[in-house]
Amino acid sequence: MTVCAIETTTTAPFTIAADGSYAARLAGDGEARYPERWTLAGPEPYAVPLPLAQPEEADSEVLPLADGRVLIHRRVAERHAFALLYPTGGGSAATGPRTGELPLGAIEPEDARTRVRLLPPSPDGCGAFALAAGPAGTTVWRIAGGAFGPERVAHVPGRCSGGVWLDRAGRLLALDRELDGRTKAVAVDLGRGGAVSPLLQIAETSDDRLLLADPDSGLLLIRSDAPGEARLGWGVLGSSLPVRFPECLRGEGATPFAVQPGQALMPETCAVALRLEDGAGASGGGWGSIGLWRPADRHVFRLPAPAGWLGGTGLWSREGRLHLPYATPDVPCGIVTLGIPVAPPPPVRLDPPPAPAPRPIPLQQAPLR
Repeated sequence: MTVCAIETTTTAPFTIAADGSYAARLAGDGEARYPERWTLAGPEPYAVPLPLAQPEEADSEVLPLADGRVLIHRRVAERHAFALLYPTGGGSAATGPRTGELPLGAIEPEDARTRVRLLPPSPDGCGAFALAAGPAGTTVWRIAGGAFGPERVAHVPGRCSGGVWLDRAGRLLALDRELDGRTKAVAVDLGRGGAVSPLLQIAETSDDRLLLADPDSGLLLIRSDAPGEARLGWGVLGSSLPVRFPECLRGEGATPFAVQPGQALMPETCAVALRLEDGAGASGGGWGSIGLWRPADRHVFRLPAPAGWLGGTGLWSREGRLHLPYATPDVPCGIVTLGIPVAPPPPVRLDPPPAPAPRPIPLQQAPLR
């Protein structure tokens, strides 16, 4: 299941494990924040609080692993400390189980301007990585899943952002690298000592970012200003076809957050969930709108987001059902399930036959279409 966490101004980030089994967030308000783990694999979701003796800072990050433990990233002075949290025996019916903590060590950036943050959950379910982006270079750290303690696994010249996994093994990582005034997505091979190769090169002077990828079908969701303005487009990893910028997505202010898995060799049929930032929040009770779209369709289905939708996240099942987590005073741990409707048929075209298609060229050098 392809998922990502998107920070909003109303809720703390909510992150779902790579296999969809668990999720985690910082719950609570103000100075009384604590990690909370959601179990999603059972018949009904339920939440387990993981508080410690001291409340967490609002800028702490949490990331669930497939074994049920939750990685937490805290900033302590100039250091960035990491630990694994998990429920233990003991406690009471009123307080719930106690929280165990396994410290994993810390990293201390050399430059005060370096930003350290967790990357999305690794597809293998057991690894966890962090990105330390400085003005001149970016370091990828393995925090969990390797040797004990943070381990430097790659260094990329330039300041990097984003972070999208391109395979199921957790080896190929895509980053958006800012270098010489331009931002281009590059692929980092963690299995080859962090070897860096170009991934997106739509136009020489364009900023080309990778937002989401599905390893099963190779579908890539891209944002680029190559068409003259920042547009959402799609392509296929390793394909000779050019990047396409659907007209139905133009002006939507859409951010993809989930792609339907399991559609091997069929990227056009993958259902994509979009968070729409177009002022439609009033119809969704203040929580914005959701768009459902497939590359094969020329239509975006718009739906109001459920009240209490957490962090603009969700996951698709292989059968094409979208699961959206939400929390309200009445339902503190809930899931809404949606299906993608059938797209209307395309209009009848009376135009003359189109010219023969141009010769396919590599994606990295593809013109606009």
